[in-house]
Amino acid sequence: MGAALIHDPLTRFFAQAVAIIVVSRVLGLLLRRIGQPQVIAEVLAGIVLGPSLLGALAPGALEALFAKQSLGALQLLSQVGLVLFMFLIGLELDPSLLRGRGKTSLWMSQAGIAVPFGLGVLLAFGVEAELSVPGVPFAAFASFLGVAMAVTAFPVLARILSEGNLLSTRLGATAIACAAVGDIAAWCLLAFVVSGARATGIGGALVTTVLALGYVALMWFVVRPVLARLGARVGDRAGLTQNLVATVILLLLISSWATELIGIHALFGAFLLGVALPKDGNLARALADKLEDLVLVLLLPLFFAFSGLRTELGLLETGRDWLLCGGIILVACLGKFGGVTLAGRLSGLPWRESSALGILMNTRGLVELVVLNIGLDLGVIEPKLFTMLVLMALVTTFMTTPLLDRVYPQKLRVPESAARLETPLPARLQPRFDVLVCVSHGRSGPGLVTLASALCGKDRVRVHALHLINPTDRASFYVEGSRGSEHEPALMPLVERARALDTDVRPLSFVSTDPAEDIQSVAAQKHAELILIGWHKPVFSQTLLGGTVYRVLRDAPASVGVFVDRGLERVRRVLVPFVGSLHDREAVRLSRRILGSASDVEVTLLHVRTPEPGTEAGQRDSDEIIDEPDGGRVVVRVVHDPSPVGAALAEMQRGYDLVVVGASREWGLEQRLLGVQRERLMLESKVSLLVVRGRASAESEALELSSSPSLA
Repeated sequence: MGAALIHDPLTRFFAQAVAIIVVSRVLGLLLRRIGQPQVIAEVLAGIVLGPSLLGALAPGALEALFAKQSLGALQLLSQVGLVLFMFLIGLELDPSLLRGRGKTSLWMSQAGIAVPFGLGVLLAFGVEAELSVPGVPFAAFASFLGVAMAVTAFPVLARILSEGNLLSTRLGATAIACAAVGDIAAWCLLAFVVSGARATGIGGALVTTVLALGYVALMWFVVRPVLARLGARVGDRAGLTQNLVATVILLLLISSWATELIGIHALFGAFLLGVALPKDGNLARALADKLEDLVLVLLLPLFFAFSGLRTELGLLETGRDWLLCGGIILVACLGKFGGVTLAGRLSGLPWRESSALGILMNTRGLVELVVLNIGLDLGVIEPKLFTMLVLMALVTTFMTTPLLDRVYPQKLRVPESAARLETPLPARLQPRFDVLVCVSHGRSGPGLVTLASALCGKDRVRVHALHLINPTDRASFYVEGSRGSEHEPALMPLVERARALDTDVRPLSFVSTDPAEDIQSVAAQKHAELILIGWHKPVFSQTLLGGTVYRVLRDAPASVGVFVDRGLERVRRVLVPFVGSLHDREAVRLSRRILGSASDVEVTLLHVRTPEPGTEAGQRDSDEIIDEPDGGRVVVRVVHDPSPVGAALAEMQRGYDLVVVGASREWGLEQRLLGVQRERLMLESKVSLLVVRGRASAESEALELSSSPSLA
């Protein structure tokens, strides 16, 4: 059966790729539940499919699927993927990340390189006798071990920061900047180590160094301006033509070829081209969109799995071998964590932030594996040391998230833009009613800000417009998202409508992996009294008020309004169904605010009562009409009906702009995570609907309502 399925090199490669992608994705789903990045799953997939596990349990299956003579195609394609990946890393290293943090980041990143590099060289003296390769100069061995201790995984770090809600914080921005500087320094250092290992004698090493420096100058001063002119032609992503992509790919291949001929490895040419490509236009972003999915889903897992296949845990046979492996891990952690933490403290950062930065910079992940494979291919390290260093990369990456959660817990992870201090207003102009408007997409923005503007009444208030960006698997996406944006496309329709309504809006956006938690954190930071959420049907919930909406309704520190937009353009006629619940009282309180927004506003309070004996269902008492002193009119309408929902739907036929209703069971709108009850008001209403959950106590609401006979 196996021979029929794998009968030639092509079908064998297909089988290898299928096995690698399936195992790595399954492991990735499991590991993501405990906060671990995909790269760990991909390396573990190689170890599971390699001699360490599959070879021990089913050596025949290993030989059929990953016979040594069949790994050439896998290695070659993984190297192509690695070249493309190094190009993407270069694209992600944007010098603008250092803006405002250059001095601190430079100091800490260089300490994070120098200290572990020095400890790695000292470690080389201790392990030379047992783990060095005969014939390899000690200087090359020690330098390579120093570089292996010094690197940080820039893309994996970006992913960890995003999943930990740190990317938009001051700590996350500093960590990204440190990793960017450190990566450039580490790759330059590795280039010289590789050139020394490949060169024959001091003369050859000098020639390689001079050629490498000349090539860097050529890329920066000649190729970079040409790329800038090419990038200026890409006005948007549609402007990235196939000819332009072909030109960039051609330059990538030539650059990789040139550095391979120079003697500093093809990966450096790909990395240099990515760094040289301008980041201030759409070219870099469009190229990343074109390449990242193919590289990250297919080609890069092949490389990681190939690294895992070369990792043989069986080579660590004795207790001393495992003791040496533990010592390598300890030295790696002490060098990176200790160097960055002390540098951060000397730079003036608190101990907690310095320690968190040290933990983050100790993440090695995929960049470490790239370095290790270079060393193994060059013969600078032997398979046993390679296995120990792979384990070190896995352990240091795996420990990052749990240690970070202990040292820098979630309550401290406030987005920098959300924590920014507002300019204080004079006491007589202090806002009394701040609103946080949560916008999921551009279509919901205009209706939400129209409603928020009406709720402001005549008070001077601040409306904070929040757009949370869904994360993807792209490292470049996280780096871009770390900057935040006040001109996010999803917010622009809202901003334009707010300008037309003369409403003061403060836009805010950042990447979020937990929208409900981040909405509550921003609401607390902004002291919002009301959270407005645009409604859309949850994907994984049977109830319409489920998912993120359910969590915000349940836990938010302020009152919450869920807005179902049916094309709201103005708020003049408002219906408030009322049966007397706490949430109904909050709906009344908000409708009172709308009364002050314009002189021609009319609020109808529909008080639905259970029919008493002798009273016909559907019977209406005479309306009470109250003209407000400051403008606007209140109509109090009492109806006797056993079905509050039916009464409200019937009243909506009279023509209203907005219905404000409490999130209570009388209206079929109670807060439930799961359920099968049909929320008739939300499903059948043709009028824009605001579902309100009040946070204030019933006593305080009753006291407030008693002061206003018009809506009491």
